[in-house]
Parts: sequence; C-alpha cells; structure tokens
Amino acid sequence: MKLKALIAAVPLLAVTTAMAFAEQPATVGPNGEAPTPAASLTLSDADIETIKSGGHTAALVWHELYDWSNAVAQGAKDEFARLGIEVVAETDAGFDTARQKADVETVMARNPSIIVSLPIDPPTAKSVYGVARDAGVELVFIDNAVQGFTHGEDYTTVVSADLFQIGNKAAVALAEAIGGKGKVGYMFHDADFPVTNQRDGAFKWTIENAYPEIEIVIESGMTDPANAEDIASAMLSRNPDLDGIYTPWAEPALGVLSVLRQQSNDRTKVVTIDLNEPAALDMLKGGNIAAIIADEAYQIGVTAARAAAAGLLDKTVEPFLVVDALSVGSDNVVDGWMQSMNRQPPESVRAAAQ
Repeated sequence: MKLKALIAAVPLLAVTTAMAFAEQPATVGPNGEAPTPAASLTLSDADIETIKSGGHTAALVWHELYDWSNAVAQGAKDEFARLGIEVVAETDAGFDTARQKADVETVMARNPSIIVSLPIDPPTAKSVYGVARDAGVELVFIDNAVQGFTHGEDYTTVVSADLFQIGNKAAVALAEAIGGKGKVGYMFHDADFPVTNQRDGAFKWTIENAYPEIEIVIESGMTDPANAEDIASAMLSRNPDLDGIYTPWAEPALGVLSVLRQQSNDRTKVVTIDLNEPAALDMLKGGNIAAIIADEAYQIGVTAARAAAAGLLDKTVEPFLVVDALSVGSDNVVDGWMQSMNRQPPESVRAAAQ
C-alpha cells in the first residue's frame, strides 16, 4: 500500500481495530456524556408552528467573538429566524468571566426565553447563569457545561464537535505532511478545558499508536497564546530538526509561524485547529501550515438554536450533541470554509486559492 493511502486509512483503522498499544480515547461531554450526532435533533412542521406562535426571544452571550464564534452565532441567528424567535441581545465578554456574568445580568433585563452561551469558567459559572436558570430561561451551552447544573433541569444540552475526530485528523494531516516519519513537537493547552484537552489527547494518541516512525520529541504546555512564540523558540532551540509541530488552535499557530519565519525555516510543517485567514494564506502559498482542522461551526449554532426550541416544547434533548470535523488543505480551502462557516472565505484567501 502506498504511504499516502496508508495514512488516509488511519482514521478508519483507529476506529475498527483500536490499533492498540493503549486504549483509544473517545469524545465525551463535559460530564462524561456519550456524544449524540447533532443531525439527529429535528423539529416537525407542527413543532415549528407551535414555536412561531409563542412569541419567544433569545439572547446570545458569547465568551468572545472571532471567526469561529461568529460562525456559530450566525448559525444560531439563522435558525432562530427560521423558527420565528427574535434575537434581542448579543454580547462579547472578551474571555473575561466577570464580564460574562455582567453580560448575563444585562441581557436578563430583556426577559429572553432562551440564552445560548459558551461558559468561560465552568467551576464558577453557576454564579454566572444562576439568575437565568432561576428565571426559567432555556439555557443551551456551547462546548462547556456549568458545574453544579443538571441536564434536563437546569440546562437543555451542550453542543460541541467530535473532539477525538478533530485531534485524530490533525495527526493524520501532520503525518501525511512529513511523509509518515520524523520528529514532531506537541504544543498542548495546559489548562482544565475539556474541549482542547480532548483534541490534544486525540492528536497525541493517534501519533503514538498509528505512526511508529514518528516520534514526539518535545511536549510543551501553553496557557496563554501570547506565549506561543517563546514556546516555539524553546522547542526549536532544543530540537532544530523538528519535522512538524502541532498547535492546539490557530492563534498560537501564528506565533509558531512567526518564529519559523524569523529562522528562515520553510521545512517544519505545522498543523492547527480552527480556520484563520493568515494561517490559510500561509498554507495556500506553500508555507509551513500543512493543514487546518475545522469543525462545522455554523452547524453548532443551528443545533443550539434548534435544541433551545425543543426545550421550550418540553422535548427530550440528549445532553451532548456533536457535529463533524473536516481537514482543510490547500486543495479544498474554499469548500472547507463553506462547510465549516457557511460563508465564503475572505477575498484574500479566495484569490490565493485560484
């Protein structure tokens, strides 16, 4: 079997045989819930008519707004519009827990029927969302649940992506980029954040169990993306012959790119997560970025809005709904952007892709 074909077969092989030296991890929700495909959640025509006649409103309380969360927000807005639910407020906490608490208190003055939000700090989030829960607001969370809240009583569901699939695809993409063998650096999110923790773990597991000729020679934890350049510099100082580097999302990947450019290093390949214009441009121009792994961000928003409507109808909603992931390379960046974000990529990316 040719190397490229072997690498392409890895995700299926991982699922069917577990390729086991160690047990394959599986995507689970914030409280260990099994995932349920987001596409399984549907509303009948009668359900939609009932919702439309209810005069419901929604508020979107975001952790911060950037490419990914904007796509999630747009998916929620479009689905709410289809269901006749007015979005009366949208906030951006700038990834500040205190500000997110203030945002919830502010939007509660609008008496929303629904709040869709990504909790920044699950251990303390009970104090953030308690006022909405106590007022009977239908709460749907993205990625994180609130510690101390009970599914079906305090909140409707959590919507996220298939996290193992994301990390697995990142490993496959990096392995393909370096020819299935070599030395790689593993930059992981060194924080208690289930989404990134599971993605990072899936990458590491796949490399260690599927690619015997690839060695993770250095592991570096990152808590603040602003430190990514320093981390990358240290990685490359100790291992100047790195064939590849994994980064947990696009912002730290840009820091790694900066260091590689400063060193005139056009050989070390980088794989990261979440679509980003500078990273995509580097990839399209034959730079260090080999692939970007993305989830169906727009569909996360659609599912969150739909789940909130189902909750208003007292329908049972599974506790952890997930969308699929996709690997975006230079040959499918425009289609991948559409599948993930439900919009065209920036003009600069479209021009570079032609």
